[in-house]
Amino acid sequence: MESRSTDNHKLSKLKSNKLVEETSPYLLQHAYNPVNWYPWSKESILKAQTEDKPIFLSIGYSACHWCHVMAHESFEDMAIAKIMNENFVNIKVDREERPDIDDIYQRVCQLVTGTGGWPLSVFLTPDQKPFYVGTYFPKHARYGTPGFGTILTQLADAYNNKRKEIDSATVEFLHALENSSRDVIQSTGVTFDRSTLDEAGIGLLQIGDPVYGGFGHAPKFPNPSNLLFLLRCYDISGINKYKDFVILTADRMAAGGIYDHIGGGFARYSTDQKWLVPHFEKMLYDNALLVQVYSELHQITRDEKYLHVLTKTLDYVLREMMSPDYGFYSAQDADSEGEEGKYYVWSKQEIVDSLSNEMISNIICEYYGISQFGNFEGKNILNVRASIGELSRKYGQKPETIKQAISEATTKLFEIRAQRVKPGLDDKILTAWNGLMISGFAKGYRVTDNRRYLEIAENAVEFIHTRLSNSEGRLFRTFKNGEYKLNGYLDDYAFYVNALLDIFELSPNHLYLERAIKHTDFMLEHFWDIAERNLFFTSDDHEKLIVRTKSLYDLALPSGNSVAASNLLRLHVLTQNPNYLEKAEQVLESGSKASIQNPFGFGQLLIAIYMYVKKPIEITIRAENRTSEGKNMVDWLNKQFIPNAVIIFVENNSQLSSLQKYSYFKETDSTGTKQDFAVICKNSACSLPLYSLSQMQQKLKSLL
Repeated sequence: MESRSTDNHKLSKLKSNKLVEETSPYLLQHAYNPVNWYPWSKESILKAQTEDKPIFLSIGYSACHWCHVMAHESFEDMAIAKIMNENFVNIKVDREERPDIDDIYQRVCQLVTGTGGWPLSVFLTPDQKPFYVGTYFPKHARYGTPGFGTILTQLADAYNNKRKEIDSATVEFLHALENSSRDVIQSTGVTFDRSTLDEAGIGLLQIGDPVYGGFGHAPKFPNPSNLLFLLRCYDISGINKYKDFVILTADRMAAGGIYDHIGGGFARYSTDQKWLVPHFEKMLYDNALLVQVYSELHQITRDEKYLHVLTKTLDYVLREMMSPDYGFYSAQDADSEGEEGKYYVWSKQEIVDSLSNEMISNIICEYYGISQFGNFEGKNILNVRASIGELSRKYGQKPETIKQAISEATTKLFEIRAQRVKPGLDDKILTAWNGLMISGFAKGYRVTDNRRYLEIAENAVEFIHTRLSNSEGRLFRTFKNGEYKLNGYLDDYAFYVNALLDIFELSPNHLYLERAIKHTDFMLEHFWDIAERNLFFTSDDHEKLIVRTKSLYDLALPSGNSVAASNLLRLHVLTQNPNYLEKAEQVLESGSKASIQNPFGFGQLLIAIYMYVKKPIEITIRAENRTSEGKNMVDWLNKQFIPNAVIIFVENNSQLSSLQKYSYFKETDSTGTKQDFAVICKNSACSLPLYSLSQMQQKLKSLL
């Protein structure tokens, strides 16, 4: 980790623990702690069982600020380490590598304490059953919370001398855990229709923040799935308040400190209601999903400001988060040089010294809200505080001149900031998050027509295909140092298949569809729950843990069940395989009632229900070499907001014939004509060939 190179050099003089053999950047951060850390493994579990010691399980991730705080306070402290080593088998888990383990014990924490998060601190019996749980524990007692050393001592004593109380706690925790998802999953036979969407959309608006956008107060997360669902509410109803709320939220985020105005990209969340003070870590998945929000807003509004945000975000990912082999890294840290946000904040004097022109520095300070006293611990987080129009009037300059001045000054600040010590980089590559980012680049290509974005997405697909999948359709979770490890989870299959389908709509390569089908069939074979008619988070040949969890909740990340349901609906259109439609309906049935009662937690599931209720509109374009009228059709279509569309274009009859083993393509004209055309189908009825953009537009208008 770049921000800890000095610390790591010092620690390397100490004796290493078992984590030194791992590849996870998070685990390696703790490889020279005086704590005798083990990774989660058969060896570590067996050690606890053989020695009859409780397990202290610490779960976090490399970009987590409070994980670093607890590490520096406690895990690097010799006295604390001595207590841990003598009384516990200590296990470290990277929650991004092992979301299955994190999911189980995060649920326990939420059930017991009413909240969760990272670092997650769990005390287990040797058979992995939890008996005490929390998140960050301070080294010394604070605000009624005992110090970590005291907790360790008391729990070690309880395990040795009050075993009945420990066993009683584990029984209670396990009972609650086993029932944790049953309140969401409902019986079969539930219907869902337009009213499901209406109720959920209204429910979301009711909990929305009408002043600053987003949901709730503080901390405030972007929740892209909910924003994307509200845009579909606008599409199906024509009611502007849905669209207007997303615009409010997107504008406030893009103006706030959660967005990096200098380098692009979004932080994970805002610690305040106004989107001003972020928790500075940048996660790949947030940026992937938010690119999709801004691209759809651009399709709806044609406003160039959304194009600016999404292109700057994608360019940030290309610059900071992409490996030489086109895989995408996981995260950038919140800290640099041991200080949260240090890389991103500015003093006013730094701005003045960086910009030699007094008027330009005044404009920048007003535009970005930069003051002598700052807005964050004496420094300034850049956020937009004045409009171009206001600055134009105040300084007597044309708006274009003000825009140009801000752009040039921001570029100068970027060059200066690049000389600072960068936040640490978590350079492991996760299949699921790469799937989301591939879809983000696909969306970016649609609205910008920047061919490079499509090429990047296709290269990333090939990276996953060659490095993180096998010929049977199995996916693997993570790639680092030239090696993959861990069987994939449901999210890996769902998000990657979604990416394959997104790319297939843009690039006429039948392999993308074939791979999507292969991975989906593998997923249905190994993850499907026959009893509850939805998907487990882990495969049937996965390591056996204390429970086999599943989730339909869509929060910072959409759930694998929700995305899989959307994929199955799209695949049914393309293949006419009735099993895909049946399985999609069953997943939607599982969560539809809960999605109305709590729409905040089911944005992506509601998106799938939208697709099911409105029904897909199928658009095929034969565009010879993507020139002339066919290219016009494709380019126009890419920039339209038609979220229920399944789009396929082919360049010639050879490509078409390679797809004709799938039912959807069997009836498509494959004669020798070289004339470009489009065919539009809905509700099992198709148009005649449409030979011009105007004909296609007219037909779509009658169907939408």
